[in-house]
Amino acid sequence: MKILIANESHFKYASIICDTIAESAKVRGTGIAKRTPEYIQKRLQNGNAVIALDGDKFAGFCYIEVWGHEKFVANSGLIVHPDYRNQGLAKQIKKRIFELSREKFPNAKIFGITTGLAVMKMNYELGYRPVTFSELTDDPEFWKGCQTCKNFDVLTRTERKMCLCTGMLYDPEEKTKKKSKEKPSTKTFERLKSIKESLFLKKK
Repeated sequence: MKILIANESHFKYASIICDTIAESAKVRGTGIAKRTPEYIQKRLQNGNAVIALDGDKFAGFCYIEVWGHEKFVANSGLIVHPDYRNQGLAKQIKKRIFELSREKFPNAKIFGITTGLAVMKMNYELGYRPVTFSELTDDPEFWKGCQTCKNFDVLTRTERKMCLCTGMLYDPEEKTKKKSKEKPSTKTFERLKSIKESLFLKKK
């Protein structure tokens, strides 16, 4: 298994990447911002993505999005093909895309929004912290990407202040940030997710 910085030679995987992302969201029953093969190819072309390959077979993927004149970057589209799940590959991909983000954009704040418990835990271990949406990019193009998510009405109803997703941020300038020696427990994230879902179910 190899995790590579993607380039134009990987264009042929764009369609399977989009299909795998969409199918995964459907199985989980979560919202997701849909991407086209053309959109993915742009990320491959500019070196803002990593791809996991088992020989020539697609195994996983994640890409970087740049916002606010490089003040913010997001690691998006993290996906592992069903044949390679439950082997720790997602964590390896997440770590590599985080490292690539720090290499290419050392002064940028790295953020993400997710409903996934596993992604929250990986982010936490990399140094992210939960934040309100007001601390994330205000670039309208980023939030425009949420329009294809089934929970978009929640985002608009709260005037983009919160949603079922949890916002998480890594700020390289936070020199005084203390790193916990304990890994976050599953119960902590499940409780956070449960509270957020209950809040919005009441508002529907």
